[in-house]
Amino acid sequence: MAVAQPRDMHSAGVVVFRPGKQVLLVHRPKYDDWSFPKGKLERGEHVTAAAAREVAEETGLAVRLGVRLESQRYPVSKGIKTVDYWAGRVIGDDDVSGYLVNYEIDDVRWVEIDKARELLTYAYDLDTLHEAKAVRRPTQPIVLLRHGPARSRKAWRQDDRLRPLLQPGRLKAQKLVPVLAAYGVTRVVTSSSMRCLETVTAYADVIGGSIELEDRLSEEDATERAVDKIVADLVGAGRPAVLCTHRPVFPAVFKALGLDDPKLEPSEMVVAQVRKGKMVATERHLVT
Repeated sequence: MAVAQPRDMHSAGVVVFRPGKQVLLVHRPKYDDWSFPKGKLERGEHVTAAAAREVAEETGLAVRLGVRLESQRYPVSKGIKTVDYWAGRVIGDDDVSGYLVNYEIDDVRWVEIDKARELLTYAYDLDTLHEAKAVRRPTQPIVLLRHGPARSRKAWRQDDRLRPLLQPGRLKAQKLVPVLAAYGVTRVVTSSSMRCLETVTAYADVIGGSIELEDRLSEEDATERAVDKIVADLVGAGRPAVLCTHRPVFPAVFKALGLDDPKLEPSEMVVAQVRKGKMVATERHLVT
């Protein structure tokens, strides 16, 4: 008789900090425990989007993801639970005094880190807090994004700059919206080629932001010197940004940041976390 394998459950959350070395904790009456805001992924939801959404639902605050932390993995009654965590900062007002308590979360508090060590119920959360404390300072996310799946180059008989996304690429462009929002992206810089423009337009429309079209990020016009200048401008500006371009251009992009080219797939990204012009951490995600 086959033995049933333990069910694998996937959640995501954020260790949210604010000035004064304070961290955000929530209390769940069902378990009578104190922990970080977190929750299960919805069907088809990207893990980064889930992390930011759960903080908003459990605390009323919008957050920007910072450095990714080690995942927690532990047994629960129905199987094995994995929780992916990020350090994070609030976007806008961080007041939680007006949060409407409910049957899931009946208390939300900013507490000093030392006090949090006393309140947190689980040992694995203490380990996560210790890790997050070391990277709690704000960082600037720069999302390096390859455009989505596009029409075949061989079948396209017009100017290659006009080659559009396929329908799966357009769908992935929509799925990118909450992912980019999770990093608080406010600046959208893209190759002027149609397949890149279509990849980021949905996000720019949602945030009401302009798109910076760059011929110097297109396959036809990119040079290492030009890419160096664009990347330096992004880093120097200090704003969370997305840069969308093509696989042949990415070696110059990653070189400008002192990184090896990971050879991204369509709709794949590397998120570089920068602080005071220096690389702090990177992570890689594929939008499916």
